Amino acid sequence: MKKPLSVFTIAATYVGTVVGAGFASGQEVLQFFGFFGGWGILGIALSTILFIFFGISILDLGYKLKTKSHLPVIRKTGGRWISRLMDIVITFFLFGALVTMAAGAGAIFAEQLKLPALWGSLLMVTITLLTVLLGLNRVIESISFVAPILLVSVLTISLWTIFSNPQALITNLSWSQTARAAVPYWPVSAVLYVSYNLVLAMAVLAPLGALSNPTNSRSGAIFGGLGLGVGVLAITAAILTKVPQVTNLEVPMIAIAGGISPFFRSAYSIILFAEVYTTAVASLYGFASRLTEPESSAYKWLSTVVSVVAFAGAQFGFSKIVGTLYPAVGFAGLLLLGTLAYGYLKALVTTGFGGIRPEPALKPIQEEKLSKTKTKNSSSDVEND
Repeated sequence: MKKPLSVFTIAATYVGTVVGAGFASGQEVLQFFGFFGGWGILGIALSTILFIFFGISILDLGYKLKTKSHLPVIRKTGGRWISRLMDIVITFFLFGALVTMAAGAGAIFAEQLKLPALWGSLLMVTITLLTVLLGLNRVIESISFVAPILLVSVLTISLWTIFSNPQALITNLSWSQTARAAVPYWPVSAVLYVSYNLVLAMAVLAPLGALSNPTNSRSGAIFGGLGLGVGVLAITAAILTKVPQVTNLEVPMIAIAGGISPFFRSAYSIILFAEVYTTAVASLYGFASRLTEPESSAYKWLSTVVSVVAFAGAQFGFSKIVGTLYPAVGFAGLLLLGTLAYGYLKALVTTGFGGIRPEPALKPIQEEKLSKTKTKNSSSDVEND
């Protein structure tokens, strides 16, 4: 039996799956929290609590079902018809997120390196495809390695910016431009932020739960959720310190890093590109593993074709994709949050709050019946041929 994944690996993978071009660039955080000023901080607190609860839910259900994709989890919690709808939403958004990451890479190349955005998008889809073709373990390794580096970088740049001018942050807490936010109300914005991020994260969190145990998974979800909350808070505070100068930029966090020194600007550009890569990897793996068997020839061909299509879609522009796609998927994801909460809490009540346990193995008589059924079906197929 393989050793269960560590708490650190689970937490880092959770963070790395959620954060990406939108988060690390500051664009996503600006649209869902920054434009609300001080009220956005309350939204961050709400989203952190939700990240912890739903992270635990998905990982526990992944462990119970020993799943290789998100589908068994949503079938368990949503029933036949709701699970079909949510499966379509999740699968669609995985592709949409891949397009967004490719566009984000292009924005980094255009704004920071003064190179064609096309080059950045092409490089991103290429290295993402190569990683995904190597399998789930490489996906987990790449995500869990980059995520801690990004969080440390975000905290360093944000704290430096805040302490360089704390009065600006205090003054700007009363600043807001709610008309430019993704949605006009901060509580709704906070819930939608969690909603669409979990639509994406579920594709990796569900099979991740199957590779660990409930104790490590729950601790990993708690630390991962807290890490996400701290990261969003740091970026929001840094942006509020610099408003309104950075609110019209595609990548506000790089501009903030550049305000410290050219070195910080260059270093953060590299780290941001790496973080865009981890979310792109999670998106492509989740999409391909849902539609085909991982590591099969069909999986490899599908991954390649999807990468090419995502590269073409990335040319529509980064901020436009974030502002349009993410809120739409967030509203659709509310159904996912509802069914997850209901299904998970029902499972806990059923087991007397004693924890989630794996599905029981088939008894010998059940295995015998199943074997006879398969043999009968095979015989029928031969006769029909």
